[in-house]
Amino acid sequence: MSSAATSPAGPDHLWSVDEHLADILATVRPLEPIELQLLDAQGCVLVDDVTVPVSLPPFDNSSMDGYAVRVADVAGASEEFPAVLDVVGDVAAGAAELTPVGPGQAARIMTGAPLPPGAETVVPVEWTDGGLGQGPVGGMRARSLAPEGATGHVRVYRPAEARAHVRPQGSDVQAGDRALEAGTVLGPPQIALLAAIGRGTVRVRPRPRVVVLSTGSELVQPGEQLGSGQIYDSNSFALTAAARDAGAIAYRVGAVVDDAETLRSTIEDQLIRADLLVTTGGVSVGAYDVVKEALSHVGDEDEPGAGVEFRKLAMQPGKPQGFGSIGPDHTPLLALPGNPVSSYVSFELFVRPAIRTLMGLEDVHRPTTRAVLKTDKALSSPKGRRQFLRGSYADGEVTPVGGAGSHLVAALAQADALIVVPEDVESVEPGSEVEAVLLG
Repeated sequence: MSSAATSPAGPDHLWSVDEHLADILATVRPLEPIELQLLDAQGCVLVDDVTVPVSLPPFDNSSMDGYAVRVADVAGASEEFPAVLDVVGDVAAGAAELTPVGPGQAARIMTGAPLPPGAETVVPVEWTDGGLGQGPVGGMRARSLAPEGATGHVRVYRPAEARAHVRPQGSDVQAGDRALEAGTVLGPPQIALLAAIGRGTVRVRPRPRVVVLSTGSELVQPGEQLGSGQIYDSNSFALTAAARDAGAIAYRVGAVVDDAETLRSTIEDQLIRADLLVTTGGVSVGAYDVVKEALSHVGDEDEPGAGVEFRKLAMQPGKPQGFGSIGPDHTPLLALPGNPVSSYVSFELFVRPAIRTLMGLEDVHRPTTRAVLKTDKALSSPKGRRQFLRGSYADGEVTPVGGAGSHLVAALAQADALIVVPEDVESVEPGSEVEAVLLG
């Protein structure tokens, strides 16, 4: 990880959203690939194309419980004139030794069992008397309950075409085919395919480990008693959940009091398990903004090239932001504002793309769409700031949810989109077309 870029115009430079994001994405690098067991690789990004070593299925097999027969032996079979065949054996799934099926013969076969030599098709058991001699049966009886077993005769009441109810070798994938492309996120179906072609391990970029840490002496953990002037810590829960939603392995650290030394030591303790650190709170210009106090000069003596830079962004909410690296491995750190909505919007705009970049994904952004603004009155927006309003999106329309206040958590819980108002727009009329970021 290289160090963060320096401000192009000194500490008073007002960064645009795009400049800040570009700086983050130019600095954060995908994690190095590792070989993982299949279940440990769930949610990870595949590094290499995977080629099929063996066809699926690897042999012709039955898709039904029934009887493996020759086509000519059941041609013209009917309930009035059934074909009567000698049963020469059972073929179970996993069977290694297969009894050949000759003229006038049938082998009782189970779903998934290999088609025996000489057999050309499979007759479902429901088309037969199951060897019981009492007319059509409803299904195959368990072996332990079937005294007729795999011997005697079976009556077949319907003809079957060649290869009916047979899954051909390689009908799923052929040996040599590309099973999965590099860049694929491994979910349950992809894990299933890897297992089916015999892969016990796979080379992936690991899910990034993200440590989320909130600051503020006023913060109390949910479930504890609130004292005077205290509030519950919601930010660390929101951001940890958001990091997991983005694909990370996320760890939440309890709120740290407003003390710079305590904060620095807590962050240093967390470095051992962090590919990315996210703090919330303490980045503005107040006397107790300890993240800024603790990290502004963190790189000066310890790690050449490291350090966290605090910036003002031309956006609302989320004007104060911090970005840089810390520790011997130059672990990236994003410092977000403390207001709940500012914090969450900042996560969506900056942290989520950083996590997706660490994962090695090419598309790191939320999808956006154009939508018609559904509102009773015009929306105002501060000049020179890109505003992100919470909204509810449906059927090409987006409706604002809650006000512009950066502390409105209840409104945030109702939102599934962010309405984007550009920097040069001060008012948006009802019915206007706007950009909406879909939060999924």
